[in-house]
Amino acid sequence: MEPNADKLRGLCITSLDDEDDDETELPNQPLPASTVTVAAAASGYDDGDEDEEAEVMLGFLEKPKHPGLLLRHLFPSKAGGIPAWLDPVNLPTGNSSCCGFCGEPLHFVLQIYAPIESNAAAFHRTLFMFMCPSMACLHRDQHKQWTRNQGNPRRSVRVFRCQLPRTNVFYSSEPPSRNNSDKPLCAGAALCHWCGTWKGDKICGGCKKSRYCSEKHQLRHCTGALVIKMIAYR
Repeated sequence: MEPNADKLRGLCITSLDDEDDDETELPNQPLPASTVTVAAAASGYDDGDEDEEAEVMLGFLEKPKHPGLLLRHLFPSKAGGIPAWLDPVNLPTGNSSCCGFCGEPLHFVLQIYAPIESNAAAFHRTLFMFMCPSMACLHRDQHKQWTRNQGNPRRSVRVFRCQLPRTNVFYSSEPPSRNNSDKPLCAGAALCHWCGTWKGDKICGGCKKSRYCSEKHQLRHCTGALVIKMIAYR
């Protein structure tokens, strides 16, 4: 990632007229991690109607009291680290997990647990945000949105929505007790040995054990291991 923080602050990723392209729904579906506390607040902007105030949701980062509180079966809201996938089996794959410009796997930014009480199918519901770390790709994404390209738009930022009913194969229908006795009902898919984010559907041809989400991450892992060995032998 380019070190110029001023460029990142000045970047504004606008939304398309058709928001369906930015939010992808899963089937049935690294910085230190921090919890995200979400609170409702009244908007101070005047929309021309004095009788109604728009409600916005504000999120505040705070250090978790215990790392175990960020596990997926406790339905956390978190930023940084690796995602706690709500559906741990049916993960995004292929082009949906990669930047549309450079082709690199996207990096996890944050996730928000946002269930809908009135929707039985969304008893559990989490939004996941990913982005490419390349500033060049983010600027190209911004330019594409300004041009309102109606074709198949490429994206360097993606948001996935995953939702589950209360009764499902992954979690108990009862609320978690949060006393260290909570466990998921089943294991999740094997994840990439390098990033720990995407499904590791490629197996290392050497050790036959390590899994990777892409050839690029396999190469990075092998290169990093080689560098460590060279330093150790000095």
